[in-house]
Parts: sequence; structure tokens; C-alpha cells
Amino acid sequence: MSRAEILAFMQRHKLAVEASVTAAGSPQAAVVGVVTGDDFQVFFDTLEQTRKCENLRRDPEIALVLGWDLAEGCTVQLEGVADEPEHEELAAWKARYFAVFPDGVARQSWPGITYFRVRPRWIRFSDFHGPQPRIVELGPAELGWRT
Repeated sequence: MSRAEILAFMQRHKLAVEASVTAAGSPQAAVVGVVTGDDFQVFFDTLEQTRKCENLRRDPEIALVLGWDLAEGCTVQLEGVADEPEHEELAAWKARYFAVFPDGVARQSWPGITYFRVRPRWIRFSDFHGPQPRIVELGPAELGWRT
């Protein structure tokens, strides 16, 4: 599985399970609608009063899982850091997001709507078809992340 194939897999999937940690150290997970950029970054919207928003503003460490369909048998696990892009970056991400989720345009007027971008530090693609699982990992060097 090449880097380009992993990226294409991520860009095909529009839902992800997002995981973060509460202030008390408990895990929290939610399904979010996502878009993936050409650099493996992932973007989603949420409301400020959600647990995920509170968690990520306090501790930006995040994990995502894309692709959990049994028939497909493939997933991407991703760990990274979330932030809230602004200005031109936010506008560019919203344009990409609204192309996939047109209902997001109306959500812009919701009180407390906000947007998160995830910069991955580690990605694992897993393919469970065939006699042996196929696992490919991309780390900071392959993703262009400077530690």
C-alpha cells in the first residue's frame, strides 16, 4: 500500500470516530463528518459546548479511525494534534468541507460552531483481507511532521 493509496482511502471516507480525553482522564469518542486534505490533515466541525471541543481545547491530542466497514475490511488509525484554523486557512478548509457536506453551510450560523484541523503524527493503514493482514505505518518523517 503506497502513501498515495492510503491518502485516497482516507479521502473516500467521510466519517471518522474521534477520540479525546476528558479533564478527569476518561476517554471520550464521537462520530464526526470529515474531509482529508492532500497532506493527510483532517478537518471537521463541532459545537463549542460538545465534550470533544472542550477536550481538544484543553489537550489537543486526538485519535481518529476511518473505515470500519466489515465488507471493506480496511481501516486507518491516526494520531495527531488538533487546532482551530483561522482566516484564509479556515476559509480554504470550509470550502473543501462544504463541497462534501453542503449542509455545513447552514451550520455556520449556529451559535458556537467551530472547526478543528488534525495534523497527523502517525497513521496506520490495516487491510484484513487475504490470509495475512497487511499493515502500513506512516510516521512523522513520511508525513512531513517536524517533531
